[in-house]
Amino acid sequence: MAKFPSATILGYPRIGHNRELKRLEEAYWLGKTQKKEFLQDTKELRIQTYKHLRDLGLSEDFSIPQSFSYYDQVLDASCLFNIVPKRFQHLAAGLTIDDYFTIARGDTSLGENGLPAEMTKWFDTNYHYIVPEFTPETKIAINFNQVTQQFLEAKEAGFLVRPVIVGPVTLLALAKFENVTPYDFIDDLATAYAELLGDLCKNGARWVQFDEPALFAETLHLSTDELFEIADKLYRKIYTLKHDNPDKPQVFVTTPYACAGKYAERLTHLPVEALHYDFTECGTKVLENVDASHKVLVAGLINGRNIWRMNDDAIQEKLNVLQKHIPPYWLRISTSTSLQHVPHTLDAETELTDELKSNLSFADEKIAEVLALSGVVGQNRAPKQELKGRKVTEVSERLANIKDTDFERESVTERKNAQHKVLNLSLLPTTTIGSFPQTSDIRVTRSSYKKQEITEAEYTSAMQAKIKECIDLQEEIGLDVMVHGEAERNDMVQYFAENFEGFAVTKNGWVQSYGSRSTKPSILWGDVWRKKAFTVPWITYADSLTEKPVKGMLTGPVTILAWSFVRDDQPKGVTANQVALALRDEIADLETAGIKIIQIDEPALRELLPLKLKDQKAYIDWSVASFRLATSGVKKETQIHTHLCYSEFEVILPAIIGLNADVTSIEAARSKMEIVAQLVDAKYPTGIGPGIYDIHSPRIPSKDELKALLLKAVKDFKDGNMDLTNLWVNPDCGLKTRRNEESTPSLVNMVQATLEVRNML
Repeated sequence: MAKFPSATILGYPRIGHNRELKRLEEAYWLGKTQKKEFLQDTKELRIQTYKHLRDLGLSEDFSIPQSFSYYDQVLDASCLFNIVPKRFQHLAAGLTIDDYFTIARGDTSLGENGLPAEMTKWFDTNYHYIVPEFTPETKIAINFNQVTQQFLEAKEAGFLVRPVIVGPVTLLALAKFENVTPYDFIDDLATAYAELLGDLCKNGARWVQFDEPALFAETLHLSTDELFEIADKLYRKIYTLKHDNPDKPQVFVTTPYACAGKYAERLTHLPVEALHYDFTECGTKVLENVDASHKVLVAGLINGRNIWRMNDDAIQEKLNVLQKHIPPYWLRISTSTSLQHVPHTLDAETELTDELKSNLSFADEKIAEVLALSGVVGQNRAPKQELKGRKVTEVSERLANIKDTDFERESVTERKNAQHKVLNLSLLPTTTIGSFPQTSDIRVTRSSYKKQEITEAEYTSAMQAKIKECIDLQEEIGLDVMVHGEAERNDMVQYFAENFEGFAVTKNGWVQSYGSRSTKPSILWGDVWRKKAFTVPWITYADSLTEKPVKGMLTGPVTILAWSFVRDDQPKGVTANQVALALRDEIADLETAGIKIIQIDEPALRELLPLKLKDQKAYIDWSVASFRLATSGVKKETQIHTHLCYSEFEVILPAIIGLNADVTSIEAARSKMEIVAQLVDAKYPTGIGPGIYDIHSPRIPSKDELKALLLKAVKDFKDGNMDLTNLWVNPDCGLKTRRNEESTPSLVNMVQATLEVRNML
């Protein structure tokens, strides 16, 4: 039997050091490259990645994870095992790469039958996965087998990699079920996984990785006991079937993102050869009463989710405990999670200070840490430097002087009456979430200004011209509440990081969000405060161009934390309140400038919810408090909006209500307005804007499709005796990532659908 490598990682960023995958995919989707060329180019990207990882030191057989994905690892597993949404069953016979993309992105030509599969957040990260859909029509079978194909291409290139697949328990735990249950698919799924293992091992794979983060999460529809009941059945059948194969493949099960807790020992009962524990989420104490001496134990000691350099003393202490408890032959070192959540390398970061860089570790640097910790190579790193200027006295004093009244506003009724007098909006007011398409000329202008190729006056004039175009378009479409389009903003978090103190921004620190989309998280390393107003000039200029209200657009404190790499030397609640106070100042300046509606987006509110139930109340308390601290300084006439997207919101409904926003816009299109009934059942006290236009797909929804969704929301409101004046109409997210030829007709259809429903009412 092949020895498990002494040092490994659970996964590596698949977008390419310079986002090569993004460019290859988007060129293919637009028809600029042919399929043969696309497949060859992505193959070369994979091989170059393997070569790079071997050069970094992952030179043992099976130490390199085969973790590439064209779009999403959950979609990979769904297509691999023929778990195809019912509306796409006609594609199931011999899925192709185009069919795979159709499931993820939808197909306008198919009308409502071309709706993409649902998408939501992967555990407590900013990564989005495509939700598997099980129905009575689902027939488990090996189908789109990219796993074996990519293993063989790696082998041909001289690399014995370790295939990585979403495990069967997690695949079931993350799925939606229509008229069936997870238990209906245990036997067939186990058979298919065993068949895949046999195929891989027949072709030379001796270790295969099953990712099972669901096993220790407590935020899923199935309880941990139910998940382990399913796991026991699945893995025992897989074990029995795979041992009918003379090659006897070895299985490595990973459990990232959550602490094993009391279930640490139960994991060891699974009939697999290697187990992984995430020791960044909890200490090694969980193994005190666990007998794992009969299995390889892979210790996730290097944090795969943040960019801070490892604390040598703390990690060495954990390693010492493990070495006393686990025989040397069985102990291996790894990352806590896949490295897909961090940028590729610090080598490209020429603009960060030396003192900050000495405290950081991206994916390549984390591999060096794993190797050093495992003893494969010695450490050869520059010493850490003290991060000077982390604390600002004025910020600490201001935090200390916060009062209970700083978190409170007038009653909902008082605010609604006052805002109606000022705004006097129509029934079912229409708006958008904030950003409009970021066209190439906008990006070129911003880049030219950053490079000092144009003057500030030229830049301002160009951005104002774009803002006017955006306002004129919204007037033509007939939207009721306008936005300025955010042409001046590179990213909804980075823009604030560049205008607040206490942040640093990277040059090439891209991290995949979903599909071809990536974000560039900023580094929040010191106390946060604001020097001067920075959104006010752009918003007030837009406001001067129309008689209709224009929303001031800000990103909320929780999302700024969630989509940044946050300092780890103080509680997140303290950092969130610092950001909230900086935002409170900006909100006050917008209000003083005459802006009557201010939106503070919190799309990441659900994302940061801890996976362990015992930790959730504390998180909800500080996250809700930080939003209220930011927004509670305004007059009752000022309408506060917020926006949430792509999560299972029912888990945090009390928190959403607790935000005390006047209007909450929320993703609802892909789930066909499921959230509306939940909000109605909860007697949601303020305005709701369920997103009826899914912007995460290139599809252009028809007027009738949007009208049907809106009518469903109206019916839910009426059935629940809810006030229809609280119902808004909007897309489910900002339009930045879409093209004008996709977004404009979709918005036209949205407004026309709203007018027809309005007339019916």
